[in-house]
Amino acid sequence: MEVKIWSDVRCPFCYIGKRKFEAALADFAHQEEVTITWKSFELDPNLQTVEDTSIYDYFAAAKGIPQSEAVEMFDNVTRTAAEVGLNFKLEQSVVANSFKAHRLIQLAKTKNLGNEIEEELFSIHFTQGKNIDDEGVLIAAGKSVGIPEEELSALFSSEDFDAEVRIDQLEAQRIGIRGVPFFVFDDKYAVSGAQAPELFLQTMKKAWESKADVKKG
Repeated sequence: MEVKIWSDVRCPFCYIGKRKFEAALADFAHQEEVTITWKSFELDPNLQTVEDTSIYDYFAAAKGIPQSEAVEMFDNVTRTAAEVGLNFKLEQSVVANSFKAHRLIQLAKTKNLGNEIEEELFSIHFTQGKNIDDEGVLIAAGKSVGIPEEELSALFSSEDFDAEVRIDQLEAQRIGIRGVPFFVFDDKYAVSGAQAPELFLQTMKKAWESKADVKKG
C-alpha cells in the first residue's frame, strides 16, 4: 500500500498529523508493506522570510486579528501537540518561506530518506526555532539524516528539484487539495487533517481490504 502525504513543514497540524498517522501505522497488521511518499505543498508560496518578526505578530497581521487572539490560538496548538508527545516552542519559530525546505525533501526522497528529513525539518521549525529558509540550517539538516554535504551544497547552488516541488503542487490542485495535511491511500481513499489515529487505521484497513478484493477478482 502506498500512502501519499501532502504537507508543509510550516504547518503545525502536519507535524501533529504525522504523529497520529504513525500511531495508527504502529497498530496496522501490514505496516511493513506500507510505503510512505511525502508530497510538497506550500501554505503560502509568496511568504517572505522575516527573522526579526514574532510568529504572533505575523499571524495577527496576516489574519487581521488582535495579537492576544493569535497567542491564544497558538497556545491551543501547543496543547494539541503535547497530546501526541510534541514539545512545540512556537514563540521561537521563525517566519520563513518553505520552498528551499521542500527542495531538500525532494532530494531526500531519492535516497529513501523522506520520513527522516520530514521529521528533522518539523523539529527544527517547531521545537528548535531554526530558520527553514536558511541554507546552512538546511544543509545541517540534510547531513543529519545521511545526505552527503557536497550533494546538499550542489542543491542550493542550482535549481535542482524545483520542478519536483511544482509537480507535487500541481497534482494537489488536480485532485482538489485545499489544505494540509492530506493523506491519500492507494490513490483511492483520502483523509484530510490531523485526524484521530482510529480514523487513519480504519482507512488503512479499508484500503487494504479493497486491494485484497481486487486480487481475488
